[in-house]
Formats: sequence, structure tokens, C-alpha cells
Amino acid sequence: MKNGYPIQAEGLVKTYGKVRALDGLDLQVEQGTLLALLGPNGAGKTTAVRIFTTLLKPDSGRATVAGYDVTREPDRIKSHIGLAGQSVAIDEYLTGLENLEMIGQLYHLSARDAKRRAFELVAQFDLIDAAGRVAKTYSGGMRRRLDLAASLVAIPPVLFLDEPTTGLDPRSRRQTWEVISALVVQGTTILLTTQYLEEADELANRIAVVDAGRVIAEGTSDELKNRVGGNRIEVAVAKDADLSRAAEVVRRHLSTDVSIDPHQRRVSGPSRDGTSQLAGLVRDFDAAGIAITDLQLHRPSLDDVFLTLTGHQAEQEKAAEPGWGRARRAS
Repeated sequence: MKNGYPIQAEGLVKTYGKVRALDGLDLQVEQGTLLALLGPNGAGKTTAVRIFTTLLKPDSGRATVAGYDVTREPDRIKSHIGLAGQSVAIDEYLTGLENLEMIGQLYHLSARDAKRRAFELVAQFDLIDAAGRVAKTYSGGMRRRLDLAASLVAIPPVLFLDEPTTGLDPRSRRQTWEVISALVVQGTTILLTTQYLEEADELANRIAVVDAGRVIAEGTSDELKNRVGGNRIEVAVAKDADLSRAAEVVRRHLSTDVSIDPHQRRVSGPSRDGTSQLAGLVRDFDAAGIAITDLQLHRPSLDDVFLTLTGHQAEQEKAAEPGWGRARRAS
């Protein structure tokens, strides 16, 4: 791999008719880290992945992967990357093992090495019991795991995951997260696109929020949450007469920026230390003889982030990008 960022984009522009899918996208992913692209449908995430993986050419701008230019050197890039897209790209009429062996042979592994790697992957992705069954009998979660396994046959230094856990049940999603985390620990550079803040929370070293084809915010998960207001603590008291005293207690623990809702007898304020402040509040309320009916710590949600940064909720955006068909994994 050449020196520099394993994944980099400068001013990428791509249009589909009148739709401007990318509008000057700038992005860098550091070696051995996972960057999550967080954005609504139609934000440009999949278009960016297709350009990085040489499946699509940009109208303007520049992108490099593993140090190679996506437009001028696409064949060099293909031997350095793995890809798992939104659509499961496996042959339904082959078994799980046969699918992985076939991918290994496309990467020019010997038949023996392809079989050995296939057995390693079905074990890693908890597919041993189903390895001899044809893929069309697999559940949705199993097919997703097989697709991700196929993208790792050649152990690529750079991996692109385009919403790999969409539609998975919680157990399958957690298994996928564990595999992805292990890859980063082993030194793989990953670009992950997702609509789920909790997924980015769990996996990403850094998060880039994309909307209307460009990056509108970037940072760690905590940095983005703080940007939209951070954590807040809410307290509800039992008696109207205790509201003002409750506000004083909250101010001592949180800040002077306290909101009071007399109709619901609620006091709330920004929290820097999260759960560690809850115990202190409970002790002080008890010492002051103030009865509380509710005490909550609110963390920003996916909708909070999008509503603040983009002016709309994530699910309100309509898809603008063309369908994501089967991707060729190797040449």
C-alpha cells in the first residue's frame, strides 16, 4: 500500500440526471481505523462507496484507495479491497462453503487454500452448521454474514461495508459488530456506511455525517452528541411547592442553564458526567426532603443528531441513489 490515507476523497461530484448525489465530498480515513458515514437515504453514502470501489466514475474531484487513483488505476485497487454491499451478492444455488471457495478462486487462491479459507470463515461467522446447505435456504441474517465473509476471503487491507447490518436481528447484528471490531484491531481500514447512530457508536473511531452529498459534520461519537446538546438530566418532583428548591439542587450538580416546566413539575439541565451525577442528585434530594417521581438521563438519539445537523429526521429523506446491484468482488 502506498503512503498516505488508505481512503481519501477531495471534492467528489456525481450526478444522476438532475439529482446531485455527491456535491463536493471531502473525506479521509486513517490507517487501521473505522470511519462511519452516517446519513439518511439519498445522502450520497452508497454513491461514495461505489466510486471508492471503482464501480462508478466521479464527474469531478479525486479519490484514492490504498494510494491508487480510482479513475486512473482501478485494477490496482481491486486487489487491495473487500466490499459488502446492501444487496447480498452470493449465489443462492451454491452452498455456503462453495460460495466462499468460488470467491477464493476468483482471488487466484489455489483450490486447497480457498477451501481452507472458506472453513476458517464459516467458523468465524457462526455458519458451520449451515456450511453444507445451499444459500437459498439461509435466513436473512445468515445470508448477510455469508456476504460479509465473502468480502474477507482475501483478508483485504481496506474494507467497504455499505449498511451491512440492515435488516438483521439483534443477535446477528451483534455478531457482525464483533467481527468488524476484530478486523479493526487486526489493522484493517474500514469505511462503514450506516443509518444507525448506535452502530457508529459501537464501532467507529470517527463519524462523518453526510447530507445532500457532502460532509456536514465530523468527529467522534461524543463530539457529535455534544454538538447537538449532549446529555440532559430530567427530574420530576411530587409537589409544586418543591419545584424551586429542586431547581436549586439541580443547578448545584449540573449548571445554571436549567429549564423548569411548572406544568409537569420537571427540572432539566445539561449533564457533563452522565450517570455519575444521578447518584449525587438522589442523595441531595433525599437530604432536602424533596420527593421525586421521575429521574432520567437523556442521551441524543439518531433523530436528535439529524434534526440538529440537517434540519430533518433521518427517515424523512427519500432515496435518490440508483439501486445497489451485485458488486464484482474480484477480477
